[in-house]
Amino acid sequence: MRRSPFGVDICCRKGSRSPLQELYSPTQPELSNTAVLHQMRRDQVTDTCRANSAMSRKRRVLTPNDLKHLVVDEDHELIYCYVPKVACTNWKRLMMVLTGRGKYSDPMEIPANEAHVSANLKTLNQYSIPEINHRLKSYLKFLFVREPFERLVSAYRNKFTQKYNTSFHKRYGTKIIKRQRKNATQEALRRGDDVKFEEFVAYLIDPHTQREEPFNEHWQTVYSLCHPCHIHYDLVGKYETLEEDSNYVLQLAGVGSYLKFPSYAKSTRTTDEMTTEFFQNISSEHQTQLYEVYKLDFLMFNYSVPSYLKLE
Repeated sequence: MRRSPFGVDICCRKGSRSPLQELYSPTQPELSNTAVLHQMRRDQVTDTCRANSAMSRKRRVLTPNDLKHLVVDEDHELIYCYVPKVACTNWKRLMMVLTGRGKYSDPMEIPANEAHVSANLKTLNQYSIPEINHRLKSYLKFLFVREPFERLVSAYRNKFTQKYNTSFHKRYGTKIIKRQRKNATQEALRRGDDVKFEEFVAYLIDPHTQREEPFNEHWQTVYSLCHPCHIHYDLVGKYETLEEDSNYVLQLAGVGSYLKFPSYAKSTRTTDEMTTEFFQNISSEHQTQLYEVYKLDFLMFNYSVPSYLKLE
C-alpha cells in the first residue's frame, strides 16, 4: 500500500467503496443533498439527448478517436472528460497527482505546460475494447461544463488576443482573415494575429468551416468532445460551482481529506459582462446561427439563452 506525502493511503481501493458506490448510495448524510443536485443534472442531459436524438446521436458507435479526451485514473476508478477553457489545466494537474503514485503531491507545483503533455496521463482510447467497456461500466465518469458563449469568448481571448499564441495565429488566424476580411493586408494574412471576434464568429458559422475539419477542441461543443449522449456521465460539474463540484468528486474518490481543488485568482477570467460586450457587435443573424451551433450544450447543461442575444 502506498502512502501519500500527507501520510494518507492513496492506493488502492481494494476493500473500500468505489466512487460510483459512494455517489449512488452515500454513506455520509452531508453528501446526499449534493447527490440530488447531480441527479437533476444527469436527468437534464438524458432528457435533452432523448428530445434531440436525431441531432445528438448522429453516429451510433464511438471510435477510439472519440475517447481521447477521457482521462483514466485506475487507482481511484475515475474517468474525467476534459473540456478546454473549463478549468481543465487544474483538473489535469489533479489527475496527475491521483495517478502519479506519489510522484506529485501539490497540483499547483506541476507547470501548466506539463499538465498538457499527453504522455503524462492515460486516456481511454489507449485500452482494448473489453477494457474500455469495463471502465465505462464500473468507474465514476465526470466532466465539467461552462456557459457556452462565456467559454467561447474565453477561447477567443486566450488564442487570438495573446501575442504568444503564434501557432494558433498561423494555423487559424491566417485562415480566418483570408476568408472573412475584405481587403486584408499582406501583413495580416501572413501573421494572423489580429483576428476580430466578429471574424471568429463568422468563421464558426461558415458551412465551409464545418465541412473542412472538426472544430478545434478549444471551441468544439462539449457534446462533440465528451459524447454525453453515448457515455453516461455520473457527475456534471459546472464552472460556476467549480470548487464545490470538484471537491465533491475528490470526496467520492476518498481523497478529499488531503487533496483539494486549487483556488486561483480570477482577475483575468472571462465573465458574463465581458461576454456581453463581445457580442454587442455581432449581428442578430450571426447570433442566431451561432446559437444553433452551441444549442445542444445550452440545453443539455441547463444554461438559459443569454439575455444579451438578439435572436431572429
